[in-house]
Amino acid sequence: MVAKTDRAAGSGGAGLNDDIGEAKRLALYRSQIRLREAEQRAFDLFLQNLVKGTSHLSLGQEAVAAGFAEAMQKGDLSFCTYRGHAHTLARGVSVEKVLGELMQKDNGLMRGKGGSMHLTSEEHGVMGSYAIIGAHLPIACGAAWRAQYRGDKDVSVCFFGDGTTNIGAFHEALNFAAIWKLPVVFVCENNLYMEYTPIGDVTAVPSPAGDRAAAYGLPKIVVDGNDADVVYREAQKAFAKARAGEGPSLIECLTYRHSGHSRADPAKYRPEGELERWKQRDPIKIYRERLKQFGVSDQTIADIDAEVRREVDAATEACKAAPIPPTDILFTDVYADGGWAWRN
Repeated sequence: MVAKTDRAAGSGGAGLNDDIGEAKRLALYRSQIRLREAEQRAFDLFLQNLVKGTSHLSLGQEAVAAGFAEAMQKGDLSFCTYRGHAHTLARGVSVEKVLGELMQKDNGLMRGKGGSMHLTSEEHGVMGSYAIIGAHLPIACGAAWRAQYRGDKDVSVCFFGDGTTNIGAFHEALNFAAIWKLPVVFVCENNLYMEYTPIGDVTAVPSPAGDRAAAYGLPKIVVDGNDADVVYREAQKAFAKARAGEGPSLIECLTYRHSGHSRADPAKYRPEGELERWKQRDPIKIYRERLKQFGVSDQTIADIDAEVRREVDAATEACKAAPIPPTDILFTDVYADGGWAWRN
């Protein structure tokens, strides 16, 4: 199910995770569970008509967000797509802030004004979720160029879907980053579908990101995006390369979304049995087994699960009780100076 890669991925087994260590491994598990529980709760709240409009969930793709976030340093920047809940949570934003934003409550991350597709937290290095396909890749280049120019050591990390690889901005950003050797990491979350269309039906190469890398002088890197250890290790290599002034990386993570493209999509276009096969490689399932392989007890795992559920439950109740935003903030933060009146 996972394509062959040019770089050995590795998986569970004696000794293979010793470079990660138990503390980091538990953090990776906690992060994945937190992302799964929070997004599943968002889905449940939508069914209760408490989350308005549509939203795009990352259920099944948690290992990518967790693996990269755990490898990032404070000050590194994340640029996300409209499927950005997981990446925002993985950088440390509270569940209450994210659910509050989805529920259009005053306790939301942006006081209910941004909604699902525009989560942003400068404090946590989350430099926006972008609903326009490919729009954020050149912006990530701009942030990386600033770091290079000023001698800063932060790395910009740009997440996007497989469909973005057929957008002009993808190629422009890759070329620009390669020419200037920018400290930016491009991460393609290849979940096999560009909205409702199988990526393989409309792309001339088997690996939509990996097979394009050579055009920009970059190595082909395609990894198992459902294994958080694999993702974490690859992220570490890419970040070290960027901080050393050796330029960008393009990493394609093979993964699969358990739900449709959005709330409005029942995903009837998927072949029968495909979802069930991918659920056998659920990143949560893989990582629970990984922890057990390295001696983590069932009780420790159960305690983490229970702690995360309590966190999500408490956040849910806080959001239900929170007021809606006051009307006096409607026209604030519209222009850079905080005003809204039209100016000549």
